[in-house]
Amino acid sequence: MLLGSFNSVVGFIFLGLLILSVYALINAAFQREDAYRAADKQTKRFWLLILGVTVAVQLFVGMLLLVLAGTVATIVYLVDVRPALRAVSGGGRGSRGGGWSSSDGPYGPYNGNR
Repeated sequence: MLLGSFNSVVGFIFLGLLILSVYALINAAFQREDAYRAADKQTKRFWLLILGVTVAVQLFVGMLLLVLAGTVATIVYLVDVRPALRAVSGGGRGSRGGGWSSSDGPYGPYNGNR
């Protein structure tokens, strides 16, 4: 009984990791090639290859060590590369209304608009 519930929990974790990797792969595919160079990251082809292999391993092989290595690559992309690409491409919070400042509140700047 306990082993059956453990297998289902592990299955849900693997499914979540697969969804995260597919999201990272799709996001990497839709980014511009020159944004990778401007952000001083690896090339678009490199990230598509790494994330594509990660998704393939999670779908077809399922070995824990390979899944963990692919998960690390996915997390590196989502935490390091994706924000750098968004900053270079003008995406994110800073692209609306001329940019945000660290002194901005929900209704405008706290510094008296100086």
